[in-house]
Amino acid sequence: MAIKTLTFPAIEVQQSEGRKLYTFAVDGKQLPSFAAISRISRPQGEHIEGYQRPEVLSHIRQIRKYIESESPMIPNAIVLAFDQRVTFVSDDHAENTYSRAGVIHIPVQDGWKDEEKPAWVVDGQQRMAAIREASIEHFPICVTGFVAHDVQQQREQFILVNSTKPLARGLIYELLPTTQMVLPDMLAKRRFPSMLLNNLNHDPESPFFSKIKTATNPGGVIQDNSILKMIEHSLSDGALYRFRDRDGAGDSEAMLRLLKDYWSTVAVVFKDAWDLPPTRSRLVHGAGIVSMGFVMDAIADRHHDSATISKEQFADDLKGMSRFCRWTSGYWDFGGNVNRKWNEIQNTTKDIRLLANHLLLHYRTDIWNKREAVK
Repeated sequence: MAIKTLTFPAIEVQQSEGRKLYTFAVDGKQLPSFAAISRISRPQGEHIEGYQRPEVLSHIRQIRKYIESESPMIPNAIVLAFDQRVTFVSDDHAENTYSRAGVIHIPVQDGWKDEEKPAWVVDGQQRMAAIREASIEHFPICVTGFVAHDVQQQREQFILVNSTKPLARGLIYELLPTTQMVLPDMLAKRRFPSMLLNNLNHDPESPFFSKIKTATNPGGVIQDNSILKMIEHSLSDGALYRFRDRDGAGDSEAMLRLLKDYWSTVAVVFKDAWDLPPTRSRLVHGAGIVSMGFVMDAIADRHHDSATISKEQFADDLKGMSRFCRWTSGYWDFGGNVNRKWNEIQNTTKDIRLLANHLLLHYRTDIWNKREAVK
């Protein structure tokens, strides 16, 4: 089939060196003919593809209902990332201005698959879907687009556009390791921990293999944010700190080796609790993951003279912890007449502190101090 060209009057805006935006209006019913939604996925369980969140049907229905009402108005522009087949021709020869008028040219062809289309939706997926499904003949919508050099640049813009909006945090964190741009401080701090998390989740030799719940692994049982907290605490002043550099990153191979050795040992020592979902085991619950992360740091501190800590050393210390743990049944004895049923521990700051202090106290008094006294 022949390729046609859609043309729209547009404004080109020069925002910074080499960065240009194109603003124009288009019938929203036409958008699917040249713009695709790139949903996030890992087709082979390895490299991440796409960057969009799944459509939220209830939200789409609400927008559609509004569009079908009398005199609707949607002032927010759809944000598109174009490939280099999209061109802009200026008809304005004015100099020393930030903008100029012209025409934007977008190729279209009937039967194109999504991956063949020249534009991808960076922001406005649900508005676009609502317009597409609405029982109306047409609905003009504002579009702001930019020409991206590659998918990475599209992802970067997606993160920046959506990081301040109600968006699943796990999706943002899973995308962070695929970017290299300068990020806001909060996101920059989580890029390296997110890389470690993704490696743990997708490495067949990792005890967390496919167990961490993320946008591309919704069947996981351990919340990604719990793993991130555990990693961040350790990077800050725990076992992973020794491998860190000034930028907050560091020797990722050494960090991953330590994490995999420790948590593999946890999975063996507490096997019955490790193989259950969080509703039946507080070990794989947020409180358990973060608290046992502190135990990892304490064990590493005890063996700080060792270049590396072996699985045998981890196992020797963790086996001594078993009698103080109530991951799947019974009552936690926190001392001072404070007893809590095993599943009453919640993923709150207060409960995590309570559980972590309990585990660390017993580790230091009943394992560390006693074994040091024997030497």
